[in-house]
Amino acid sequence: MAGSGVFSEIIEGEVYKYYAEGEWCKSSSGKSVPIINPTTRKPEYKVQACTQEEVNKVMEGAKAAQKAWAKTPLWKRAELLHRAAAILKDNKGPIAECLVKEIAKPAKDAVTEVVRSGDLVSYTAEEGVRILGEGKFLVSDSFPGNERSKYCLTSKIPLGVVLAIPPFNYPVNLAVSKIGPALIAGNALVLKPPTQGAVAALHMVHCFHLAGFPKGLISCITGKGSEIGDFLTMHPGVNCISFTGGDTGIAISKKAGMIPLQMELGGKDACIILEDADLDLVAANVVKGGFSYSGQRCTAVKVVLVMESVADAVVDKVNAKVEKLTVGPPEEDCDVTPVVTESSANFIEGLVMDAKEKGATFCQEYRREGNLIWPLLLDHVRPDMRIAWEEPFGPVLPVIRISSVEEGIHHCNASNFGLQGCVFTRDINKAIMISDAMETGTVQINSAPARGPDHFPFQGLKDSGIGSQGITNSINMMTKIKSTVINLPSPSYSIG
Repeated sequence: MAGSGVFSEIIEGEVYKYYAEGEWCKSSSGKSVPIINPTTRKPEYKVQACTQEEVNKVMEGAKAAQKAWAKTPLWKRAELLHRAAAILKDNKGPIAECLVKEIAKPAKDAVTEVVRSGDLVSYTAEEGVRILGEGKFLVSDSFPGNERSKYCLTSKIPLGVVLAIPPFNYPVNLAVSKIGPALIAGNALVLKPPTQGAVAALHMVHCFHLAGFPKGLISCITGKGSEIGDFLTMHPGVNCISFTGGDTGIAISKKAGMIPLQMELGGKDACIILEDADLDLVAANVVKGGFSYSGQRCTAVKVVLVMESVADAVVDKVNAKVEKLTVGPPEEDCDVTPVVTESSANFIEGLVMDAKEKGATFCQEYRREGNLIWPLLLDHVRPDMRIAWEEPFGPVLPVIRISSVEEGIHHCNASNFGLQGCVFTRDINKAIMISDAMETGTVQINSAPARGPDHFPFQGLKDSGIGSQGITNSINMMTKIKSTVINLPSPSYSIG
């Protein structure tokens, strides 16, 4: 169970502790932040409401620990990461339990997230040994006007302290996707988990604690964003920010100063369906892409752009699959579970009501009980409806009928988002042409959008983000180049 067994030291009474200097601590504020169970809509857990002074102490400790960690052999860093990955997977049950209760993730998917996270950490350790164990050797006479009198040695060195801020929907996986690269690269890591998902993140951090990482190297600060959010992101001790979430990331990027930023801020992923597409494949991917985890994924299908000639057939096939989706509590492994908060449900409902007022066709009856919204396909959606452009982050999917491929590409590119998109066609030449035209970080051909496998590059254009994720890209982003130039007394050439 959560908070018991090996995890018993991370909680006292009803309140989970925060992690600093290698210890589990109570905040001097004496306050806590409640975490509401999306299914019951009642408080499930409590976490510490940390203070700005506690943030300062964490940053001081992180800076000191990072200096020593940067001198730790690369193989030793990798060894500790492998150990943490094994502990994480061994304790998938309690962590998955937290995901079910905090964010209403279906039980089976919750276990999958934890196992995937362990695999990600192990892969990161291996990839880090490969790419950080190499440098470059340059000679000066390759540039015009120079003799071979200078040798340049380059290597990758850590940035310092990385601030990681994952989102509620993958609070473990998208935390370790930041933690692993930061640590293998020689950085210290300060984690600010989302409120919904904080307890799962604290359990995950304890797995790193049990692995034996040095004190102060990893910290986990919980609390209200209104009290410590800006203080964390603008802290002079932070040398890099990796953030996954929504509009908050834009505000962070404006305030952060001259430090590297890795931002993934959501999307309005378009699914373009051509007349020659395999419609059974389309229907399976539209339903999976649009409704899995109740549509609460940055890479969910957010708008279907289908050629008019096949639109009726696509809608019929999708509706047939939607009817088979199970709806209910995450403990029962239902396909569609409650969305994370009441405010999220209210926002989704607002988009639905706007579409209804403007004449969209409801393929199912709109149903809502508390945070639970039944899956809904909206046909004949027009560009003047909010749902055509805004990201619902819920189980509601709009269908826009198009008369040409160009119309679909135009709608996709008119969005302020540009995370992913997908195109369904049997013509690979058309698929490549459309992919090149779509202004998104990734285009999937004949599959729904997806983040992963975790070593694939993952990035967004426009308001969808800054920089690129994926294990290799994250390691590189969390390092900087250091050059050492050897100046020879006279030009040196090989004998001959």
